[in-house]
Amino acid sequence: MLYYQGVPSAIIPDNLKSAVTKSSKYEAILNEDFAAFAEHYGCTVIPARAYKPRDKALVEGAVKLIYRSVYPKIQEREFYDLDSLNAAIRVALELHNNTPLTDRKYSRREQFEEIERDSLRKLNPIRFELKQRYRATVMKNGHVRLGEDAHYYSVPCGYIGKKVILLYTIYYGYELIASHTRNRARCRYTILEEHLASHHRYITEWNPDKFIREAAAIHLDVEAYIRQVMEEKKPPEQAYKSCQGILSFARRVGNTRLTNACRWATSYGLYNYPIIERILNNRQDEFPLEDSAGQETEMPSHENIRGKEYYQ
Repeated sequence: MLYYQGVPSAIIPDNLKSAVTKSSKYEAILNEDFAAFAEHYGCTVIPARAYKPRDKALVEGAVKLIYRSVYPKIQEREFYDLDSLNAAIRVALELHNNTPLTDRKYSRREQFEEIERDSLRKLNPIRFELKQRYRATVMKNGHVRLGEDAHYYSVPCGYIGKKVILLYTIYYGYELIASHTRNRARCRYTILEEHLASHHRYITEWNPDKFIREAAAIHLDVEAYIRQVMEEKKPPEQAYKSCQGILSFARRVGNTRLTNACRWATSYGLYNYPIIERILNNRQDEFPLEDSAGQETEMPSHENIRGKEYYQ
């Protein structure tokens, strides 16, 4: 079509497997890529009937003529890339089309321009690109994995659990549902925020500055503790979850108790959510940290507690 700079109303291919998935006397099933090609250029594909030579007599004759006139001109030459071969074929083809027909005063090119050119429809200015197809199921986090690159792309959350087709653009059935710039970074994510469910969208807004600002608004000791949590935990996503849990205690027990709990946890050198939770549950934060810092805790007196004297 690019050569003719126009689109015919119909294409009649042979019943070869690369064009026809399932042949039929009435309505053949086309290869998905060939069907996409026809749809792109807006033409109809009517495969020749199987075992019916009359359906393709003109095509077979044209193939024979091209072989006789083009192949002899390039058969003795060597080509090291496809572009060079195509360029040589194009020169031989122009010679073939501009040579006067036998017992005629006009060439194939002249006949095409005079009779056939006006029958062609306008060519789509966007050239058709053949795409690889990859089928995948949308994961619970709203992403699909392109196997070739091991990269994850976001999909609208309404398609979670459904099977989709990736053509370097992502389709559900024949409906385009997402489009991303190709990214070949392995095991990384490409995300459009509007694809995410509300709770997933909230998580994507997490970053160190967000948690540090929230902690600083409570107390400088809480800010210092949160900074240390982020330093201790890898990867960052795990630290964000811990920080969210720690800061949530401010709403439940108040800023003062959380600040004291962070001070106690810092004295132990422990930076995680469980230690803050344990301190608050045991109400340890209500005891002054200064009274026990640097001192040995005195064991309370009780009849069931035996000292070292008992074993002498």
